Amino acid sequence: MRPPISLNRRSRKIFLSRAIWNRRLWFLSGAVLVGVVSVAFALAANAANQAFHRIAETAWWIPFLVAPTGFALVRWVTIHWVPGSEGSGIPQAIAALALGERARRRLLSLKVAAGKIVLTILGLASGASIGREGPSVQVGASIMYALSRSSSFPYEGMQRGLILAGGAAGIAAAFNAPLAGIVFAIEEMARSFEQRTISVVVTAVIVSGVISLALQGNYAYFGRTAASLDLPAALPAVLMCGLVGGLFGGLFSRTLLALSDGSATALTRWQRERPVAFAALCGLALAIVGAASGGLIFGTGYEETRAMLNGHSHSEGFGIAKLAATLISYLSGIPGGIFAPSLAVGAGFGHNLALLFPSQPAGALLLLGMGAYFSGVVQAPLTAFVIVLEMTQNAELALPLMAATLIAHGVSRTVCPRPLYKQLARGFKLGH
Repeated sequence: MRPPISLNRRSRKIFLSRAIWNRRLWFLSGAVLVGVVSVAFALAANAANQAFHRIAETAWWIPFLVAPTGFALVRWVTIHWVPGSEGSGIPQAIAALALGERARRRLLSLKVAAGKIVLTILGLASGASIGREGPSVQVGASIMYALSRSSSFPYEGMQRGLILAGGAAGIAAAFNAPLAGIVFAIEEMARSFEQRTISVVVTAVIVSGVISLALQGNYAYFGRTAASLDLPAALPAVLMCGLVGGLFGGLFSRTLLALSDGSATALTRWQRERPVAFAALCGLALAIVGAASGGLIFGTGYEETRAMLNGHSHSEGFGIAKLAATLISYLSGIPGGIFAPSLAVGAGFGHNLALLFPSQPAGALLLLGMGAYFSGVVQAPLTAFVIVLEMTQNAELALPLMAATLIAHGVSRTVCPRPLYKQLARGFKLGH
């Protein structure tokens, strides 16, 4: 009988294996590529967002022309050239984890990823209330999936791990928030992991995050804030932020799912039978909401949120108007996510709540509103907590923010029992 190979000999054999090093190099190259693409995507999306605002400021009627035309064009291209790129991109990545090889190739192809980037940028240039963080998940997952097929990774479970890693790396690079990328992958995209899958996700996030830092520097997405709360005295404000965020976040998700599930209402029939005309109508509705809000609801909401955090007040109706604009933009069927717009909506609600609690720092309530509403929408309280904490680098608010996101999650579950991304992913599973 052949004697067993010693641990040292086995370790040396693994370390010197050309096939293993080949796979490692492919994996690291993919993580670097996700970081570079995510940064380039962010810069292009910000430029498109700013370009629309500059053009819209020249005349009141510009959004009424640009938004319907742009929405119709983007929707037509989505249907005829890159099906599978519509919406956030997170449901597609979640669905791909549960589907076979043929369906994965359709949802996570490099063509879809490229189309996702271009069409999201065009949507922002048309004034859509969308973000590029959700699309970055599908783009990152597509890049890693393509590399996994090229380098012959040994088993299907590792391929799933690479899809997860790509999505997490996309979030980390998009927000410059590596912890949020890891938590998002664990909490939202999958329920169980093998040990080696966790290490793959963490490694991809670290590499992608380093690339983002190298290209853009160590920045906080919404700037550094020093707002804090005296927790015993601020408990009523924390509770109210959680209740309001969970209620409106749950209502947003419930409404979106009700209007997206294909039930035979007049609206959904038109949405399904005449998608381009429906997208144009959504663009017109967005322009109307934009005119009523003074132009504040167009685009990601990044500048408006940052302005509120810096003490510049918006109208009390900003949160509701931004919520409506985000719902309209998503229902149009164009590519684009809801991460950044949801944070802007939450900041708007936090601004409203600051008026009810004048003794508490307004900046702190804005952050609680952001985390609570985001948690209410996606029903992922840990992800919401970590994202807001990393984007503002404010450890002083850790406990109040965690409490607000957990309360919001509980409230949202009573309003909308079906988690948003899981339910949207089910539609892609049934369609394939």
